[in-house]
Amino acid sequence: MSISPELEAELRAPREPEPKSAFPETTVEQTEDGAFRRQRNWFSGRFGAEEHPVEPGRYAVLGSIGCGWARRQHIILRLTGLETSVPFIVLTGRSGDGWKISGVDNDIKERFGTDHLNDFYRRTDPDYKGRGTSPTVVDLQTGKVVSNNYHLLPQDWETVWRPFHKEGAPDLYPEALRKEIDLTNQQIFDDINNGTYKVLFATNPEAAKAAYTIFAARLADFDFRLKSRRYLFGDKITDSDVRLFQTLASYERGYRVGIVKLYGEKNVLQISDFENLWAYARDLFQNGFTDDLEQFFLGFLPGPSGEYLRGGFNGEGKGLPTGAEALAAWSEPHGRESLTGSPFYSGPGGGGSFERWTFA
Repeated sequence: MSISPELEAELRAPREPEPKSAFPETTVEQTEDGAFRRQRNWFSGRFGAEEHPVEPGRYAVLGSIGCGWARRQHIILRLTGLETSVPFIVLTGRSGDGWKISGVDNDIKERFGTDHLNDFYRRTDPDYKGRGTSPTVVDLQTGKVVSNNYHLLPQDWETVWRPFHKEGAPDLYPEALRKEIDLTNQQIFDDINNGTYKVLFATNPEAAKAAYTIFAARLADFDFRLKSRRYLFGDKITDSDVRLFQTLASYERGYRVGIVKLYGEKNVLQISDFENLWAYARDLFQNGFTDDLEQFFLGFLPGPSGEYLRGGFNGEGKGLPTGAEALAAWSEPHGRESLTGSPFYSGPGGGGSFERWTFA
C-alpha cells in the first residue's frame, strides 16, 4: 500500500490538537501509585459467529499507521493477502473530537454521515464513555463496531479468515504452538509494546523507571533468544514476530525520543545495542514487514510531495538520522538466513505452565 497525494494532504491538514491535560492516558488510565494502566478494549466481537460472518468486503479496519496496534493488523493483512478482502482505511489524526477517518478511497462519510471514529462507537453503544481507539473494525453494512480488540483480531485473521489467504501465505498461528505463542505475546505486550507507554505515560517517576528497567531486560532476553533462532519460534515467522516488530520498527524515531527526555541520550538503549535483535529486525523489515505507507509513517520515506511526515514521536526528534540514513541502516544485510533454532525457549510457558492458561 502506498500513499497518494490526496492522503498526504489530509495527513498534513491542520487540526486542533487535543490538549495534553485532556489525555485520558495521563489522567484517567492511571493506578493509584501513578503507573499507566491502559483502558480495556470495549468491543471484542469475533469473526465466524453468526453476528459477524466471514465475508470479504463487508468489513474495514480503521487505524492510524503511526499506531503500533493498527500497524500490527496492517502487516498481518498484507502477509496473508487479506488486504483485498478487508480494506484498511487510514485514521488521519486525533483531536479533541477523537480520531478522524480519511475520505480517500472510501465512502465512509457519504454512507454513514460522519468521518469521526467516536460516532461509530456511540452508534454501536450509546452508553459508551471511553475513547475510540486505533484500530477499530467496522461492519460496512451496519455501520457498527465489530471489535477494537487488537489483541484478538490477529487470531481471527490467521484462523477463521484462512480460506481467503493468498497462496503461499505463512501460517502465523500454527496450532501446535498456539499456547506458547499466546504466552509470549502477553510478555511482548506487557514488557515491550505497552512497556514504552508505561514509561512515557506514567505520572510517577518511580513507575516510569521500573517500566524502563523491565523493557530493557526484555530486549536483552529476546536478543539472547534470537542468537540461535532466526525468528522467535525457530525458522518460521509467527504472530509473535509481528507483535515484537511493531515496536522495534518505531522505537528509534518514536518512543525513544520521549524516553531520552526523561533520562538523557546516554542513558537510553538503542535497538542497535543488541546485535541479534537489530539484525532480526532488519531481517523482518526486508522480508515484507513494511510497505511504502508504513515506511512513510515511520519517517523512512518521503510522501509524494517530497517531504517527510515527521522526524520522530509527536513530530519531534532533533538529532535523529535523516529518513534516508535510517532507511539505509534498516536495509543493511542481516546475515540471518542460515539460522534455524528450536521453537522452544526457557519461558514463558516452561515446565508445562502453558497448559494452565487459556486465551479466548
